[in-house]
Amino acid sequence: MQLDFFPSRTLTLYLAKMFVVRIFAVLVMLVLVLLALDLLSATGDILAVPGNGQAEILQYAGLRMPQLVSRFLPYSVLLATLITLVTLNQNSEVVAMKAAGLSAHQVLSPLLLTAAVVSLVSFGFNERIVTRANATLKAWDSAGYGPIPEVDASLGGVRSSVYLTDGDNILSAATLSGSGENIVLSGVTWYARAPGGIIREQVRSPRATYAAPGWQLESPVRFDVAGAITENLPVLVVGEDLTPDRIMLQSIDADAQSFWELSDSIDAFEAAGRNTDEMRAKWWHRLSGPLSALLMPLLGSIAAFGLARSGQLFVRAIIGMALGFAYFVIDNAALAMGSFGGYPPFLAAWAPFFLFLLLGETVLIRTEE
Repeated sequence: MQLDFFPSRTLTLYLAKMFVVRIFAVLVMLVLVLLALDLLSATGDILAVPGNGQAEILQYAGLRMPQLVSRFLPYSVLLATLITLVTLNQNSEVVAMKAAGLSAHQVLSPLLLTAAVVSLVSFGFNERIVTRANATLKAWDSAGYGPIPEVDASLGGVRSSVYLTDGDNILSAATLSGSGENIVLSGVTWYARAPGGIIREQVRSPRATYAAPGWQLESPVRFDVAGAITENLPVLVVGEDLTPDRIMLQSIDADAQSFWELSDSIDAFEAAGRNTDEMRAKWWHRLSGPLSALLMPLLGSIAAFGLARSGQLFVRAIIGMALGFAYFVIDNAALAMGSFGGYPPFLAAWAPFFLFLLLGETVLIRTEE
């Protein structure tokens, strides 16, 4: 019986159903509260654009909600674990299960199985929905919550916050649409700088297209810094050394690409001799991130055992919560270190997962097995 992790079908379904209901309830509560707070800060910027109204606020909420669900699903699993296990402990159900011969791992196995399913669902949700919401919301934010340039998705979609250097000069754009020689830049600013980084003039343009070579600014407005003079120009070509291929590489947003698209982008960066540490760390984290839900029942398991009458149940729940939140803190810190080369990308993404997996197993075996 000790080697059978699911000795009772009825018990497995009972625990899994209880766990799923609590995950869903906690997730809905967190997302609604955080979305309401986020809308309080974003609504003013959205309504400041002429023509925007309730439909645009609902559109923002629809784009923001997948991001919140993806980010706080592991937290929901952690809190649902603690609520479920504390309830079982208070009602002496854990004592009954252990008296029936179940080990600590057998008690947790339905929760671990449920968490594994949640991890798979989270990975699919991130790939199919969250990445698209990230790309759309960033492009909309870069456009000042105004109209987003429409373009055929086969031409590369819309990207946001393009920033490139051409020698001492800088070319920035709010959005980029299309690909190759069909690239269209919107909300363009060209900074002509003297040696040493001092800005000589600034040129703003609503739109720029590839002029082979360089980028042709439409209806440019130039501001001369030294003379404090503003003048309208008919046409201006800038950035003759900036090729479409270079702009496409520079404008890649790892958070807005799917797992397979990010793989192709990493290969393109390596072929161009560019550093890929940040992208590889995020690529590996696409796998380790959803799996964090699988750790939560193990880290919160300390709340399941020990007699409720001993007065230590609250302390056990606090310890379980501290272990779970410590994982998220270390995971974010390791990912940040991996992004700028402090850790190898694989180690940055997977070290926190395996560290807390071993820590959770050690605590469980030493205290309950």
